[in-house]
Amino acid sequence: MTDQPFAVSSMFQLTIGVHNLGSFTSCDGLGCSTEVEEHREGGLNDHVWQLPGRLRYTPLTLSRPLTRQTTLIWLWLSQVNYSLKPIRLPGQLVALGPDRRPLVRWALDGVVPVRWTGPSFSADQAQAATETLEIAHNGFLEVTA
Repeated sequence: MTDQPFAVSSMFQLTIGVHNLGSFTSCDGLGCSTEVEEHREGGLNDHVWQLPGRLRYTPLTLSRPLTRQTTLIWLWLSQVNYSLKPIRLPGQLVALGPDRRPLVRWALDGVVPVRWTGPSFSADQAQAATETLEIAHNGFLEVTA
């Protein structure tokens, strides 16, 4: 048995359709859950059946310090917003290790923007200006190492 090093990710690369949105320093919300429906069967009083329902995918929230890559987000958002109906594009999220080599890739189905939040500027505080992008998707097409 070989020792596999555990994944230590330092960056996330996001691509949606043909739009490479650049690198992000944090990613939250990568997950899914199954809705469970209870079914009570007549005459069966010792338990309730737990039936799996729909699979729901949580929105992803990606953040990074403000760089020139923010224009890449606006290029994608402007393309989505100028269409008559929402454009759902496939996406890819790649977790990069400290050496910038890919650790895991998630192929996302039907990505749409939910929210973009820009930095708050204040002369009173010396903080890095950050931006946050929230996206929704229909699920994972493929997960590869």
